[in-house]
Amino acid sequence: MKTSKPPQKSTPDQGLPTQVAFVSIDEEQAGQRLDNFLMARLKGVPKSKVYNVIRKGEVRVNKGRTKPDYKICKGDEIRIPPIRISEREPVAKASNTMTKLLDSSILFENEGLLVINKPPGLAVHGGSGVSLGLIETLRQMRPDARYLELIHRLDRDTSGCIMVAKKRSMLRHLQAALREKNTSGITKVYQALVIGEWPKSCRRVDAPLLKTEVADDERIVRVHADGKPSLTEFKLLNSFDKCSLVEARPITGRTHQIRVHAQYMGHALVGDEKYGSDEFNAQMRSIGLKRLFLHAAELGFYLPDAKEKTIVKAPLAADLAAVIEKLSDPKTTSQ
Repeated sequence: MKTSKPPQKSTPDQGLPTQVAFVSIDEEQAGQRLDNFLMARLKGVPKSKVYNVIRKGEVRVNKGRTKPDYKICKGDEIRIPPIRISEREPVAKASNTMTKLLDSSILFENEGLLVINKPPGLAVHGGSGVSLGLIETLRQMRPDARYLELIHRLDRDTSGCIMVAKKRSMLRHLQAALREKNTSGITKVYQALVIGEWPKSCRRVDAPLLKTEVADDERIVRVHADGKPSLTEFKLLNSFDKCSLVEARPITGRTHQIRVHAQYMGHALVGDEKYGSDEFNAQMRSIGLKRLFLHAAELGFYLPDAKEKTIVKAPLAADLAAVIEKLSDPKTTSQ
């Protein structure tokens, strides 16, 4: 009588499992989302496949089913099913143009952290029809790097400051800071062009946001009493004929927060195809705007054991700066 092979015991550095593998989570790995942990481990496996095996219950945490956003803990035992090599997508190669662009877009670097001025149109990671994102390109650029992971995300069309950890300890430190709601946390400053004249008196939008999943990667967010508490601070920077340049500081970190809070005030972001005005967007395309006008202009954070906050700034992306130059009759506002 044939006997089945026992499940494969796996260590974090082993490759794609050809039979069931069990991984014990250590302190360095703890705190990650389950989906992110699996995608980093199962390199080359389509994102859709990773989500599929989680939903089917083929991935188990401590013998139980769980969701993709579960935060793994020290001591957790994760069951990983066998993944056939044939299910892996061919790895795309980053172009020389993109690698040179990213290399010239580094705003800050030390032994544990990279801050990059992300170009517009570049997804932060591959998946959902995107073969190569920012993090995959960085890993190709630095094949000897032992660890490169996104600390937070920006939408594909959004340009500006994004942080990448070079050490697991830095990832944990800054992701913990992202959860803080006071000056010990991370401060983010965006610049956005909105439709109409933004009222100088509107400096805070405090409105709960409810997120609804309408497809695998499609989300709709709206102001709703059942939503999560959400706060954005706004400041008028410049007024133009039919729109305004504002500074937006999200105090909370909800999905599409700036876009939905601006829309709620009656001043949707220019170029926003989900929450904005198709008619106004068409007018702006005539002067060269080809995307959402949203730029992550500044990040402020404390490095481990540092007493002073590090401030990193990204100049307005060239395509957005060109639109500002074409807008008529700018009037500088004083706050």
